[in-house]
Amino acid sequence: QVQLVESGGGLVQPGGSLRLSCVVSVSVFHIYDMGWYREAPGNQRELIATITRGGSTNYVDSVKGRFTISRDTAKNTVYLQMNSLKPEDTAVYYCNGAPLNGAMRWGQGTQVTVSS
Repeated sequence: QVQLVESGGGLVQPGGSLRLSCVVSVSVFHIYDMGWYREAPGNQRELIATITRGGSTNYVDSVKGRFTISRDTAKNTVYLQMNSLKPEDTAVYYCNGAPLNGAMRWGQGTQVTVSS
């Protein structure tokens, strides 16, 4: 099983920024496309950003233009740069394969709270 460890969350004011990190236990970016998911209170866990093995990215409309997914293959790390944060971005953020696969298990996630 491939393990995932998210970090970088915290409490920020609306309009603020955070950069989330996801450290993957083994080198997998040549095998799996990766994504960031989030689970807001009362909502389903949703995929919000993806990066393919070839480096192409995609985003849901709600974060497009504000969030950027990237990776550092040498560090086995996927990042999510989040700018212009809004209260509705409040959620627990997770990384995983996109789509989900049998090799990776959910990590603990990292809490992002956007509030004034």
